[in-house]
Amino acid sequence: MPIDADGYEISTDRARLDMDWLHDRLSTDTYWAPGRPRERVERALDHSVCYGVYHPDGHQVAFARLVTDHTIIAWLGDVYVDRSVRGTGISLRLIARIMADIEPMELRRMILSTKDASGLYERFGFGPQEDRDEWMQIVWEEHL
Repeated sequence: MPIDADGYEISTDRARLDMDWLHDRLSTDTYWAPGRPRERVERALDHSVCYGVYHPDGHQVAFARLVTDHTIIAWLGDVYVDRSVRGTGISLRLIARIMADIEPMELRRMILSTKDASGLYERFGFGPQEDRDEWMQIVWEEHL
């Protein structure tokens, strides 16, 4: 996988995910998954394309998962960046990588939900979903 100039690496290799770190962060440091049992975290990953971001020393610092049929729709969820690296552009790089990966799929729609990061997602073309608080989407009209 490509390594950024500053040594951070984004990988979809599920074997690299630090499940202890991931479960701890999702279940204790998010508004959307407080108390989520580890078994449920693991089961969700089984049905997702997982993205890990790794510090130059190898430890995990960010995560996101994509649930998709690879043709029509995708849902982006559980996007988490460790507090120790927030503000460094990791989230921008992570979302850019995901958007590059889905481009060849020619999806019709991509959705996500956020209470606090709409500005990040707007940079990539997401806008509010009508009548759905916190939900955002991209619709590619040219993809039927």
